[in-house]
Amino acid sequence: MNFPAELRYTKDHEWIRLEGNIATIGITDFAQHELGDIVYVDISTVGKTLPAESVFGTVEAVKTVSDLFLPVAGTLTETNPQLEKQPELVNTDPYGNGWMVKMTVENPEAVAALMDSAAYAALVG
Repeated sequence: MNFPAELRYTKDHEWIRLEGNIATIGITDFAQHELGDIVYVDISTVGKTLPAESVFGTVEAVKTVSDLFLPVAGTLTETNPQLEKQPELVNTDPYGNGWMVKMTVENPEAVAALMDSAAYAALVG
């Protein structure tokens, strides 16, 4: 499994990349592997300000639907337009073209409190 060192991770298997106060969020390689073939991503929270750990959308795989949880508090500003026609990007490139949302983070220091790649790797074993 691949867990890039420059990202932070949650116990719910989301990753976050922070640049200034703008964060890009997606699900981890472990999560997409566990879900299987992703067929639909539903995110209707753009423009909303949400607290950390709130549900910001769902991801649908062939066998299941799973909630997506926000790693930190902030305002969702953008969804990945490619996922509408190519949800499988989450499977093939979870840390690149398979990103899900961008947001303005309320407290950038909160990102540092999330797991680093070694801690996340230990979590998923």
